[in-house]
Amino acid sequence: MNFAWLKRLMPGGLYGRAALILFLPVVVVTLVVGVMFLQRHFEDVTRQMTATAAAELALVGDRVTAAPDDAAAQAAGQAIAGPLGLTLHLPPPPGLADRRVFYDLSGRVVIAELHDRVPGLRAVDLSDLRRVVVAVDGPRPFALAFPRTRLTPSNPHQLLVMMVVTSALMTAIATVFLRNQLRPIRRLAVAAEAYGRGRVEPYRPAGAVEVRSAGTAFLDMRNRIERQNEQRKLMLSGISHDLRTPLTRLRLGLSMLSPDLPPEPDEIRDMERDVAEMGAMIDAFLEHASDAAQDTPSEAQAAIPFVQCVVADAQRGGQAVSLGQVEGEGQAHFSPPALRRAVENLIGNAVRHGSRAEVDAVLTPRSFRISVEDDGPGIPAARRDDALRPFVRLDAARNQDRGQGAGLGLAIAADIARAHGGQLRLSDGDRLGGLRAEIVIPR
Repeated sequence: MNFAWLKRLMPGGLYGRAALILFLPVVVVTLVVGVMFLQRHFEDVTRQMTATAAAELALVGDRVTAAPDDAAAQAAGQAIAGPLGLTLHLPPPPGLADRRVFYDLSGRVVIAELHDRVPGLRAVDLSDLRRVVVAVDGPRPFALAFPRTRLTPSNPHQLLVMMVVTSALMTAIATVFLRNQLRPIRRLAVAAEAYGRGRVEPYRPAGAVEVRSAGTAFLDMRNRIERQNEQRKLMLSGISHDLRTPLTRLRLGLSMLSPDLPPEPDEIRDMERDVAEMGAMIDAFLEHASDAAQDTPSEAQAAIPFVQCVVADAQRGGQAVSLGQVEGEGQAHFSPPALRRAVENLIGNAVRHGSRAEVDAVLTPRSFRISVEDDGPGIPAARRDDALRPFVRLDAARNQDRGQGAGLGLAIAADIARAHGGQLRLSDGDRLGGLRAEIVIPR
């Protein structure tokens, strides 16, 4: 069966659908209780009260019929009707017929029940909701009038009114809570839509746990995209800036060459060095742009042996690095190629700007920390945030005589730490007096 038409009738917004889910059961329950319980209950009560009134009418009818004349009938009937709260009309007033107000649902039951129980009943007039007039035919026709409360409950509407009022109150309270729960979702949708159009709207995760998780994930995604955009801009500016110097030297060297004399070996070596430097810069730029090392999934690895292996490989490569403090044992979740690249970058920076480096590894129940400390000039605290940006070289802070780089070592390590859910922290070294770079990732 195709229910496409039903989907078109349903509200499209989250608030409308949530309101429908919330309010529809309330309405259905109210209707079911009103129809199945109230109607049946009050119909049964009305039948019981009508049966009692019918017995009283039959008793008065018997006394009126047994009287020898109208005066005796009036006296005999009134003697019974008076104590019962009935008003006797002998003969009955003209024009009586079965009548009731259209919304008087219990009146239908009253009329049917009296016709079944009272012999010779001619009419039941319920046009006045507070008074009932019953006309009975026979040898001596008469009519009886009595209050409507003798046939139906006096307050059948109170339970229904209570249900409606309670339902309306609960619906209003639920609406307030529903709006408070949906407001964070709408704020997240607005922030996401604005960011899709190129605007960064202020947003703070709030609401239920699931909504806060989605909001935090959105902020992480937005921050990562913004960081990638910033790095792309910095990379473009870094390429144009860093390649300009070797290109200028290369162009100048080519202009100095004479077509009549062969180039000097020193000139050839200088130009080859410029070409190699440009190639290394381009490789570093492309490696950072591809970010391939961070795509490797994390896996459980033995933490301390991993650091020991990285330090041993660096020592075999001729780098002046040693293993310092080692604490803890067990496994941590990380990507071995990515984390190796980050640690090797930190070691390379340390030995480039200092004479030696020392690596610490600490595994705690909550985190895995790898620290690399050197004896170089360090980085001032005010410039450490700049040092973590890609393509930034702090000439005044680090020793540039020991090597040139593209300014990507710390930036790559910081990106890898962030990809593992951690961070890269820079501080002053306690033992060697230089810079201390520490990668902290959760276990």
